[in-house]
Amino acid sequence: MLSRLTRPQAVAVCALPVVALLATAAFAPLPFSVAQPGMTANVLGENKGTPVITVSGVPVRRTGGQLRMVTIVATGPDTTVTLGDVVGNWFRTDRAVMPHDAVYPSGDTVKEIEKHNEAQMRQSQDAATAAALKYLGMSADKVKVTLKLADVGGPSAGLLFTLGIIDKLDGDGSGGDLTGGRTIAGTGTIDPAGKVGAVGGVALKMQAARRDGASVFLVPEDECADAEAELPRGLRLVPVTTLKSAVNSLVALEKGKDSVPSC
Repeated sequence: MLSRLTRPQAVAVCALPVVALLATAAFAPLPFSVAQPGMTANVLGENKGTPVITVSGVPVRRTGGQLRMVTIVATGPDTTVTLGDVVGNWFRTDRAVMPHDAVYPSGDTVKEIEKHNEAQMRQSQDAATAAALKYLGMSADKVKVTLKLADVGGPSAGLLFTLGIIDKLDGDGSGGDLTGGRTIAGTGTIDPAGKVGAVGGVALKMQAARRDGASVFLVPEDECADAEAELPRGLRLVPVTTLKSAVNSLVALEKGKDSVPSC
């Protein structure tokens, strides 16, 4: 003979599977990564005691100001991200919850991802050197450029590498610094022809730039809308599409001209 449950008992019995389901969901791994502002590095100076840009074969200028490449830091490719992590970071302005596949290639091991990022960095450095020398009309046969940046992968420092090489070799083209003595930060890929490409994570990168003293941020034009929506106070956005447009904007800033574009 079955005994009849009271209403509170019935509710309790029915609630148990729901509670168990919620508890399981809260600790189950989800296909997300959590990102935050990372380190920045002045490509005109040193990083961990090693010059970021070394040029030989031609005279090199002494530069002033800073050109800071920026990074974001994401949870590792094998790190478990749970519902609690997603909820806890979703509304934070200094965090971003991103699809795992948008940060790391799907299906790759940690070592494969590291090799992929290292390869992208090497390609970015080669493209930066080619773009800078082409812009300056110099031959790679007579100019040797070495770029070193420890513990950073990916292609997003390409634009800043290129500008750093130009500043060390030619400055603003008339004896002054390309930076105008400012701390300039920015992001963007570069190809050997000097075309600038978008990279993502611009909101967090701007936070890193402002934290480390930048007053101007070079942003790929395609990412202007995202950048404007999250612009930190005290940081000026300058959109760029090509290496030439980036150099022209920096020279205009240095000369105090009104022709500097904005988002």
